[in-house]
Amino acid sequence: MSPAVPPRRQLILATSCLSMFITALDNSIVNLALPAIHNDLHASVSSLQWIADAYTMVLATLLLTAGATADRWGRRRVFLTGLTVFTLASLLCGLAPSGGWLIAFRAMQAVGGAMLNPVAMSIISTSFPEPALRARAFGVWSSVYGASMAAGPLVGGLLVGTVGWRAIFWVNLPVGVLAIALTLAFIPESRAERARRLDPVGQALVMVFLLPLTYAVIEAPGIGWSAPRILVCLGVAAVAVLGLLGYETRRAEPLIDLRFFRSIPFSGATLTAVAAFISLGGFLFISNLYLQDARGFSALRSSLYLLPMAAMTLIFAPVSGRIAGARGTRIPLLLAGVAMMLSGLMLTGLGRGTPDWWVLVAFALFGLGFAMVNAPITATAVSGMPRSQAGVASAIASTSRFVGQELGVAVIGSVVAAGIHGSTADAFATASRAGWWIVVGCGAVITILAVASTTAWAKSTAARVADRLNLEDSPAPGPAMASHAPSPGPLPRKEI
Repeated sequence: MSPAVPPRRQLILATSCLSMFITALDNSIVNLALPAIHNDLHASVSSLQWIADAYTMVLATLLLTAGATADRWGRRRVFLTGLTVFTLASLLCGLAPSGGWLIAFRAMQAVGGAMLNPVAMSIISTSFPEPALRARAFGVWSSVYGASMAAGPLVGGLLVGTVGWRAIFWVNLPVGVLAIALTLAFIPESRAERARRLDPVGQALVMVFLLPLTYAVIEAPGIGWSAPRILVCLGVAAVAVLGLLGYETRRAEPLIDLRFFRSIPFSGATLTAVAAFISLGGFLFISNLYLQDARGFSALRSSLYLLPMAAMTLIFAPVSGRIAGARGTRIPLLLAGVAMMLSGLMLTGLGRGTPDWWVLVAFALFGLGFAMVNAPITATAVSGMPRSQAGVASAIASTSRFVGQELGVAVIGSVVAAGIHGSTADAFATASRAGWWIVVGCGAVITILAVASTTAWAKSTAARVADRLNLEDSPAPGPAMASHAPSPGPLPRKEI
């Protein structure tokens, strides 16, 4: 029989899950409002890409540093700061007078959001030291992500269709205020016994890599890939990534531990995360614009069309975790890749007259694929890692998700924008087909990686990396070790 969870720890878990809910909801709900923002603020397609990407780009660059900062300065303090910044930025997003201000406030939202999810995971881990209770707590945490995906389209459609697009940001205010009050009342302060060193140089290099790369991908279709500023941005990004690789290999506690990538399953999980979330970012961006611009649907009706995708994610995400735990990650990853490929193929012929049932089935297939891919990514990333390294490995996997989603909006959005010729409703539907072919390609990548990263040879590389990291993580042998408790070993698998 599973042990009961004390009421105070239930409140700690609920408070942590509130932070996941508002950040994940905000990430999915904004895409539904893009057509309304376009009409109200007269924003261009590239501005809409920045409104979606400013959040994911800043979040991706700060996610790795946030956990180390909280371990050093106090998890409760950083978590409260994140909630306050996110809530205030949500208010400002709802008051934004122009597309430029909205982009800036979205970036501010991401600064707060980066302090929430990784820190909340640390709070849950320290509040639930018992393995059985910790596994249950992270199961609840995982289900909240699926619930936010399911709620996002419906809540967004209702708010945009009745109150207006600004309400999608204001809905965060009561949830944020409640989470702040619960944090002050119930979450104790905690710090790591041995906090990782901060890596400001590595953090700066990650930002210098992602910002100009994103700018080049979004703006190049409008001004040309050979434009001087685009070439400069690509050059800066290339120098930054080379500098990052050279600098991180010389640090004892790097921001990104490159040794992890010697494990084929870990590298496969990272690439799978990027491919899956490129598909997700492109799917959310294209589908909302297609439904509202090409088909002329209202925001509420569009949200109903997206419900099959969200419902499949909610239903099958826990199923994926159970399959991965019982049978390994190959089966759910194969299902994910094939489902995404089929969905993309069905949507490559999209037009204004495409039958509704065809669109709904394609959207449901995409939801099935996305549901199947999330748990195996995290399970592979943290499996076998020592306790001191599992959090870093999980953070790298989470960062890969946001980088993928950012690239999905930037790359697929730019490809679609470049293919629009004319201002008719059919123009966008025709241009979107190239974006759906990218989704097909990402599904194929996931399918190949599902096999390549689960072979006996791939598993042997993971074992070698885990053994090396475990050896480095173990205390040096000596007389004093006799009085110490055994090493806790690797963390149990958990879903994010």
